[in-house]
Amino acid sequence: MILPAVRDPRLVTVRRGGTLTDEHHHLLARWAAACAEHVLPLFEAERPDDPRPRRAVEAARAWADGDLGMREARALGGHAMGAARPLRGAAHHAAHPGDPGAGRAERDWQRAQLPGAVRALVLEDQARRDAICFGAFAD
Repeated sequence: MILPAVRDPRLVTVRRGGTLTDEHHHLLARWAAACAEHVLPLFEAERPDDPRPRRAVEAARAWADGDLGMREARALGGHAMGAARPLRGAAHHAAHPGDPGAGRAERDWQRAQLPGAVRALVLEDQARRDAICFGAFAD
C-alpha cells in the first residue's frame, strides 16, 4: 500500500486519533472489497488454486458486517498481499500497465462504485496521493 507521509485524519479511525467513523470505515471496506473482487480474475487467471485474495475480499465484507474481527480480517488481507508479491504484471498490480486506457477505465469503474457518503473523501485522498501512486488517479 502506498501511503503519504502525513495521513489525512479523516481516513484514520476515531479509535486511533482520527475522525473516521465506524459507519464510514465499513463503507470504505465494502467499496474496497468490491474493487478488489472486480480485478480478482486477473490474479485467479495466474493462480487459480490460490484462494488467499478471494478470502481477503470475503473477510473485508465479513468485518464490515460485524461477523469477523479486525485482527483476523487484516491478517487475511496480509496473506492476499503475500499471494500477489511473486507475480508480475496485471495479476500483481491489479492494473493494466500495457494499456493506459484500461487502467483509466478500471479507475473510473471503481469511482462509480463509491458510496456518496465517502466519495469526496476518497477522491481528495486520491488527488493527494497521485504523485506517489505513479499518476494512477490523474484524469
